Amino acid sequence: MITFGILSLSSSLHPSLSVSSSNNILDVGNGNGSGCTDEAIQTAKNSTLDGFKWRLVIAYDGTRYAGWQFQQSPPTIQCSMEKALVRVTKLERKDLLLVGASRTDTGVHAWGQVAHFVTPFNYDCLDRIHAALNGLLPPDIRVREISPAVSEFHARFSAKSKVYQYKIYNDTIMDPFHRHYAYHIAYKLNVDSMRQAAKHFIGKHDFSAFVNASRNDRVPDPVKTIFRLDVIEMGALLQLEVEGTGFLYRQVRNMVALLIQIGKEAMPPEIVPMILATRDRKELAKYTLPAPPHGLSLVAVKYNEDHLRLPPDGSPRISVGRHRSVTKCKLPLY
Repeated sequence: MITFGILSLSSSLHPSLSVSSSNNILDVGNGNGSGCTDEAIQTAKNSTLDGFKWRLVIAYDGTRYAGWQFQQSPPTIQCSMEKALVRVTKLERKDLLLVGASRTDTGVHAWGQVAHFVTPFNYDCLDRIHAALNGLLPPDIRVREISPAVSEFHARFSAKSKVYQYKIYNDTIMDPFHRHYAYHIAYKLNVDSMRQAAKHFIGKHDFSAFVNASRNDRVPDPVKTIFRLDVIEMGALLQLEVEGTGFLYRQVRNMVALLIQIGKEAMPPEIVPMILATRDRKELAKYTLPAPPHGLSLVAVKYNEDHLRLPPDGSPRISVGRHRSVTKCKLPLY
């Protein structure tokens, strides 16, 4: 029995699951159940999975979404992803255990968000489920890649670093084609001063002064390591690219906001270590508010090679999408 390349395999993870042989993905019910709780995530982190785990690489335009984390209204990326997965896999939300590497905020975009979900059955081919997911998702969300994952892989907890980009359009008149993806600043920025200030962020620091309070974070560890913070000029477009072990709530937007003030020459680059040393969010608030979300994108999530290895025997090939081909009409020769 095959549905979207599903091999009919039993699993104690979902002993009561029955998989329909229908090839019509529109016949699948919506499914019910609660979202992936912190307890469920921790269980998934600590236990050995009795089933099959799948890794997704997702791109999305976050303009009309209230971030990644699941909620029904306003819509979120996770909500849209789970609705599509429910229809394709015919599993309930609570059984998919979908987890994203980064809980991007409202209006933030992604090119390289990574997530994983689980099924009690294996697939012999991922191309069909890949095409089905993208056919069900809205046009501002796309699954770029699907691959089998080892049971030890966890999209969030296995990540060793994340890369974010923040784009600034630095010209007197905003390019309308960049309006959803870059923050417009008409004031001419001193890029050299911004680069000098960016160096102070590199290394292991307590970023308490750069985190906004969030009800979703219980007691986040404020100590993070920044590997690089590049300030790249591309004509009027200024791109700030930062890589680190992890980021606190709105940390990147707060860092960018301070660099913008330094670029405006409102304060010297040496203000960065001074604010870091205070470990007080109120100190940063004296100088700037967070940069708006639409300039920020999650570019990549990096993992150790051990976590990216493919499972042993029986795993389907990675799917990066299929090119459609046009059947040529053979005309008779006269």
